[in-house]
Amino acid sequence: MSPQKGKRVVLVLRSEPSPQERQKEDYRLKELKLLATSAGYTVARTFTQVRHWDRRYQIGYGKVRDIAEYIADEHVDKVIFYNRLSTLQLFNLSKLLGTDTMDRFHLILEIFAKRAKTRVAKLQVELASLSYELPKAREKVALSKRREHPGFMGFGNYEDSYEQDIRRRMAKLREELARYAAKQHERRTRDTRKGLLRVALCGYTNAGKSTLLNALAGGEYAVAANQLFTTLSPTTRKVKVGRRKVLITDTVGFIEDLPHFMIEAFRSTFSEIYEADLVLLVVDASEDASSIRRKLATSHATLFEDIADAPIITVFNKMDRVEEFDPHAFRELAPNPVMVSAKEGAGLDELREAIDRMLPRWREHMVELPMCPSSMSRLSMLYERGVVEEARFDDSIKIRFRACDEVASKIRKVGHG
Repeated sequence: MSPQKGKRVVLVLRSEPSPQERQKEDYRLKELKLLATSAGYTVARTFTQVRHWDRRYQIGYGKVRDIAEYIADEHVDKVIFYNRLSTLQLFNLSKLLGTDTMDRFHLILEIFAKRAKTRVAKLQVELASLSYELPKAREKVALSKRREHPGFMGFGNYEDSYEQDIRRRMAKLREELARYAAKQHERRTRDTRKGLLRVALCGYTNAGKSTLLNALAGGEYAVAANQLFTTLSPTTRKVKVGRRKVLITDTVGFIEDLPHFMIEAFRSTFSEIYEADLVLLVVDASEDASSIRRKLATSHATLFEDIADAPIITVFNKMDRVEEFDPHAFRELAPNPVMVSAKEGAGLDELREAIDRMLPRWREHMVELPMCPSSMSRLSMLYERGVVEEARFDDSIKIRFRACDEVASKIRKVGHG
């Protein structure tokens, strides 16, 4: 499924004839180019058309002929459509163009497959791929039975079991991912009992989330690169914020028009956001205002209906690339944003302060422990999992501290308070 570097491709975008759709044309084409280059392709040319959807080809027959003529004169390995293609359209286009044809969703899956390194990531990519294939399965079988398109896409003779095979495999994948999700939940529960709060980094793909995690954690823990979908598997690091430690997790990026089946396939990864105590929505501040608004809207629409009560801090990253800084313009885009440059390390102290301020507050507790080795062990644990405001040593140890209720309860088991 992974592409060979340097393959030449033609990109195609059809826009509906409405002012709203026409405004998105340049943005969508730019993003399709980024996806293609991130997959290792070289873009030879782009074709666009404004018209209503065509059942046979997605675009008009005349435009298909124009693309075919270009391909006949130039070496082109593949044609990639921004628009989602039906099985019939894929067959008709491949036949007329004489080369492999795919749509944007297939391209995204191709990138996911290339980036997936862990077993869980590979399982999620396979589930997303099968979810993409399932609606096409019945149509492929019907076409084959009518003998209209035998052997289409290299599957050979189709049988009725094709769709059922896909469904059975999807069920097994969901079962395995559910077991992984259960283990994730158990781990988060243990972290909560230890007094560790969770912060999730999320946002549009290539906003600099991985670079920000590395900057906050003080090391090269997450792979950071100037390409789309660098991160597929969550990376978590413990970071000191104020006087307490938190777990910060880098997550997979969002993209416009991401189909629901992809979100569902990666639900175990997105659960790092769903169950976080605080969400950092990372935005590329170097882009124009309209692009920022569009990506913010995509981020909110993609996931935030699943977030319960977790507060959100909008983090404008890549401020080192902003030529003219207007704080009022940024505040119009998001309430109370924090401006940083993860690459340069600028604004990180302000971000840590904002994280500490927005995280759930710990209640203050008082406890008196007997002077014994067990108490010293509890005090050491308290320094690790809470904030010790005061500790007095006499015949006993009197401690004033802040911590979550679970940690406070453990301390009280050997003391009074």
